[in-house]
Amino acid sequence: MKFGTSGLRGLSVDLKGRASALYAMAFGKYLLKSGKAQTGDVILIGRDFRDSSPEISGNCAGALAALGFRIFDCGNVPTPALALYGLESKAACLMITGSHIPADRNGIKFYRPDGEIDKSDEAAIAALAAEIEKSGEAVNQAPAAMEDREAICRQLFFERNTALLPQGALSGLKIGVYQHSTVARDLLVDVLAHYGAEVTVLGRSESFIPVDTEAVSEETITLMKRWVSDHSFDTIVSTDGDGDRPLVADQTGTPLRGDLLGLVAANFLGAGTVVTPVTSNSGIEAAGSFAVTRTRVGSPFVITGMEEAVAAGRDHVMGFEANGGLLTATPFVINGRTVRALPTRDCFVPMLAILSQAATRRQPLSVIAASYRLPFAAADRLENFAVETSAALMGYLRASDENLSAFLRPVGEVAAKSDIDGLRVTLGDGGIIHFRPSGNAPEMRCYVEAGSETAALTLLQAGLNRIRDWAGAR
Repeated sequence: MKFGTSGLRGLSVDLKGRASALYAMAFGKYLLKSGKAQTGDVILIGRDFRDSSPEISGNCAGALAALGFRIFDCGNVPTPALALYGLESKAACLMITGSHIPADRNGIKFYRPDGEIDKSDEAAIAALAAEIEKSGEAVNQAPAAMEDREAICRQLFFERNTALLPQGALSGLKIGVYQHSTVARDLLVDVLAHYGAEVTVLGRSESFIPVDTEAVSEETITLMKRWVSDHSFDTIVSTDGDGDRPLVADQTGTPLRGDLLGLVAANFLGAGTVVTPVTSNSGIEAAGSFAVTRTRVGSPFVITGMEEAVAAGRDHVMGFEANGGLLTATPFVINGRTVRALPTRDCFVPMLAILSQAATRRQPLSVIAASYRLPFAAADRLENFAVETSAALMGYLRASDENLSAFLRPVGEVAAKSDIDGLRVTLGDGGIIHFRPSGNAPEMRCYVEAGSETAALTLLQAGLNRIRDWAGAR
């Protein structure tokens, strides 16, 4: 188990029992030692629909209750809903979720009473966990009594999202909601229906289905294309497992890129400063009147970038990731109402921003997407790709310019490179190819940009093939 780009992750069988209780205990001790919480304070726990999540949730509750905390059970709710409830009630939170990664894995996202933990918090929690292990201190993993707060948590998030647009703002739109196993599935239907959309539920599943909004599977795309053909939808929307990353498909069933959704949301909010990882489209800087700061991949880095912008005196500060998850560091006035900052990934604002454009402009989503004139981009991943192999590849590519040039020779000539997070290479023809090991799972990711959709897909396939060939030869 380790902290990745967003929370603690590991195999479900390893995380259940003592391991999850150990990290929950370390988190509780960290809150007490740092003065961020006191004995008797409330800690909120939410979870996704993975089979392992209830047991892990119970283990965490037991460990925290043994330290003297009161535990509120928020049930199966979206991560941003849990985070919002924590901010409103000044309570720390744990979200038991592996987000979009396979069902045999799970994780824990930790929130201080003032928001998502950062990298220094992660290091402190990991150090305390190691101390507890070394000392042999008893770790309570037996489930404890929890007070049910799921309805309150859901209602608070529903009220936030039903105040963002005018009444009836989505009237005339025919929307399919791919529910699968996301915890946002019912709230999504309720919010869209509130705004007057004609909503049809699709593909609800009682077993967990991993949906990665940054690298949508061919199986998911095939489903969405069939559904729009059968029902003549204007769009199909969905989220990942814990409801913090949006998935929006146009009228053909083709997914829109998450960074496009983030850009649309930035313009919708009237952002002054946008913080986004290096993996987001290179055309973002020229697509709005806001300043742009680039970071490494992961919400902790985006949050740090937003905090630095606020400390520098900037207002209207927000961020988004290439997966479309939106974060706000300052309040924004939306639809005549001041909406509090929510500095954790949220999928609802980006969805509502682009859907309201479709309803107002009465244009298909494909036309709206094309109007932003961003470079064509694509991304994919090699799953079940050994972490050791990823590390060896990145070490080889970083070792010398000769290695990098030789590796990419079948693809193109190296013109420039950036090593902010993975290796992002600008080619001689202006194309971009970016290699980056996943921070959450044994996967190798490849991101590309090119002058046309065909060129981008060709470059993406070439990049993935180079990774496979290198690993196979090794």
